[in-house]
Amino acid sequence: TLAIGRSAGRAREVGIRKVMGSKKTSLMLQFIVEAVVLSFFSAGLGLILGKLLLPSFNQLAGKDLSFSFTQFPELVWMIFGLTLLVGLLAGSYPTLVLSGFNPIEVLRQKIKVGGSNFFTQSLVTLQFSLSIGLIAATLIILQQIKHMSSIHPGFNKENIVVVNAEDIDTKKLYPIFKQSAKLNPAILGTASAELSLGASAGWSRSGFEYQGQHKEVYEYFIDPDYIPLMNVPILAGRNFDPVIASDTQNAVMINEAMMQNFGWTLDNAVGQVLKGYYEAAGAIQPVVVGVIKNFNFRSMKEEIKPQLFHQFNDYAPFKFLVRLQPGNPGQALSSLKTIWESIASPLPFRYSFLDEDLDKFYQAEVRWGRIVGWAGGISIFLACLGLFGLTTLATINRIKEIGIRKILGASIPDIVSLLSKGFVRLILVSFVIASPLAAYLMHLCLQNFAYRIGLNVWIFIAAGLSTLVIALLTIFVQSIRTASSNPVSSLRSE
Repeated sequence: TLAIGRSAGRAREVGIRKVMGSKKTSLMLQFIVEAVVLSFFSAGLGLILGKLLLPSFNQLAGKDLSFSFTQFPELVWMIFGLTLLVGLLAGSYPTLVLSGFNPIEVLRQKIKVGGSNFFTQSLVTLQFSLSIGLIAATLIILQQIKHMSSIHPGFNKENIVVVNAEDIDTKKLYPIFKQSAKLNPAILGTASAELSLGASAGWSRSGFEYQGQHKEVYEYFIDPDYIPLMNVPILAGRNFDPVIASDTQNAVMINEAMMQNFGWTLDNAVGQVLKGYYEAAGAIQPVVVGVIKNFNFRSMKEEIKPQLFHQFNDYAPFKFLVRLQPGNPGQALSSLKTIWESIASPLPFRYSFLDEDLDKFYQAEVRWGRIVGWAGGISIFLACLGLFGLTTLATINRIKEIGIRKILGASIPDIVSLLSKGFVRLILVSFVIASPLAAYLMHLCLQNFAYRIGLNVWIFIAAGLSTLVIALLTIFVQSIRTASSNPVSSLRSE
């Protein structure tokens, strides 16, 4: 569309060439060659940009792609073929339009340039529909990510440092670590567990037969300090007690989801025996000693699943959880490092913050939002190029009308409004097409999240208005130039 609009300015050249004896085939060949040469020039520029932008793209997409003709020799013929095809496609329609001009009508400026038809208008409408849809999708994804990050997970995730202790004798060294940490007033408490929480923490899941039904629960080995450190409310029963020896053999705590899954209530859950948990005959089966409030130990995409906690003595903690005073954690981290080096040297002090580990659950959504946002921006840019071509065509085909209107007293705003009306209708049609489709697709996408936002109409209105503003700026640039021209130059032959 842009090529047709820009080629229309060469109508007089085509008329003169025809009068001088040029054949239609030679004119067609000239314009095709020009388009192919431009396409190969663009391919060279594109390869340079691709090479320069590949690291940024890899960071955006979370990939490790490489660009090498040696590693991928098929790129040579693929890029050559693609470039040639693009050149032929970009040059074919303008070539047919220009080479078919009547030279007399061209030289008398009575030609009406084709191209601003249903086909090209449909292409621009489709492009703007994609733009509006992608902008709306980006806004919805960002809102969903913000929603998931803002939901309280059911425990206090702030100011908790997770120390990786996988390579030491934790049963022997954790008591020393805990006792040393208590001496620092910037450290509010410590706890130990086999696993942490977050996208890379992993999980342990057990399946067993209970009263003829197969049950699966997420299983966590913790110590008695874990539940208080995480600030998780106990709804029934009690926490593990270091004084009670049997707690390290068969006592378990469960969450509300497990209680409901097994058909219990807060009134009768405590004291229930998990028959079938151990397959060995005569094995002591776990007994529920407490029920805690549900908390999100997995991604917010998922509903909270049955969860079981224990401190069986044949397990060992691999993670030390440390709650710090709010504020600058530097001094506390320095103290923890010193403690670690005193008990586990030369192993490095490896740690992470629990809230950051949990946020990693949504890295894919954040990355997807950025990709869709960039796609939306590129789509708008391409759509504006097409719109610029259509505006150019409309201007050329109505140049005499515009000149007459100016002589009769039409102002520059009047001319701009005249040229803009038809294209505003295209944007409105794009909005009508894109909004329900985007709403339907994003509704399907949001079904993957257990905790999701609703689709607000303002999101689609904002996407439509932003696209309309950008489109109007594109139209305005071309229209203002035409409206400011001297009407005498377009009417001198009349």
